[in-house]
Amino acid sequence: MNDKEEEAMTEARIKTVVEAIHSSPTQSVLYLAGGASKALGWLLSVPGASNTVLEAVIPYSRMSTIQLLGKVPTQFCSQRTAEEMALLAYNRALKLSRPGSPVVGVGFTGALASIRPKLGDHMFHLSTRTSDRLWVSTVTLSKGLRTREQEDFLSSQLLLKAIAYACKVPATFVSGLTESEATNECEKQFSEDQELEQLINGEICFKVYPFSSDIHVTNAERKVILPGSFNPLHEGHLKLLEVASSICGGAYPCFEISAVNADKPPLSISQIKDRVKQFEEVGKSVIISNQPYFYKKAETFPGSAFVIGADTAVRLVDPKYYDGDYKKMLKILIGCKETGCTFLVGGRNVGGVFKVLEDIEIPAALKDMFIPIPAEKFRMDISSTEIRKRLGI
Repeated sequence: MNDKEEEAMTEARIKTVVEAIHSSPTQSVLYLAGGASKALGWLLSVPGASNTVLEAVIPYSRMSTIQLLGKVPTQFCSQRTAEEMALLAYNRALKLSRPGSPVVGVGFTGALASIRPKLGDHMFHLSTRTSDRLWVSTVTLSKGLRTREQEDFLSSQLLLKAIAYACKVPATFVSGLTESEATNECEKQFSEDQELEQLINGEICFKVYPFSSDIHVTNAERKVILPGSFNPLHEGHLKLLEVASSICGGAYPCFEISAVNADKPPLSISQIKDRVKQFEEVGKSVIISNQPYFYKKAETFPGSAFVIGADTAVRLVDPKYYDGDYKKMLKILIGCKETGCTFLVGGRNVGGVFKVLEDIEIPAALKDMFIPIPAEKFRMDISSTEIRKRLGI
């Protein structure tokens, strides 16, 4: 086989792998520094890339990498840096992905051949992070054996293979490594409990339990989110989200529980799992996050419509909850508005009086951010607190 035939076979093999990746439901964010540039070109050159690639960032300069990581790394080209990049990419993918889609964060950092001879090894580290798995590989290359372009091609093939593995699709490549070149791989598997622990600790931003089987909204990018403690979930919650979803047609409806509370200890893993089970039983999707404040929820779920009661709306615009500072309240809520978020407000009893949005004084700059849920479409005065009292829990 001559060089042209071998090159054609390699290109065909790469295209087949990329097509399989694009056909999988997994969506990705890639952070690549110092190499593997061809992998991105391969992913984007095959039709269907928008199914897979949510975002790709090339933090090539030292300052770009520092800003991405939020710190100066001990070593720019290291296994730890690749892992941290993959975790950041995973969290970013969670925020950008379609609701309930599996996601993978990809991190790559390399020290490949350059204009000036390197004192250290030619090497690269690549890592992928999914909901239940962290995988990392370190490859040390023989100096002087390949050109920069050849090293980039080799690292790109191995990165593409890692993405395929994370997407659970087959990928067979001739590695191109010599027997003397070292490869070190390690993998960590995470149980559901470990993932929830990472969420509570702030390592990951949220976890989606996509129990809904509504195929009409699985491709929706905008979410309708009903936050709460849901202790317990009741018919009023289900009806409220149903009505809110009808107002925001085409959006993905889901509930959201913050594992972290502003005034109380965080929920335990067993408490979270017990509450999640309620949603599984009724076939409704739920997000577990670690954001108790709405301005943080807006950053985490930009463009979403949050479903709240009139009592919550009253607190949202009350300067008392912003250190008594009206300007601070306005600034924070305008920040929420700029993320594209809105609030759908349902009627609730406030101090023994049933109130709707029209009864609340909303600042003029925020009025278009608040949307009423008509009382004739939804009114249910029962609360989880009352249910717990009746049940004696």
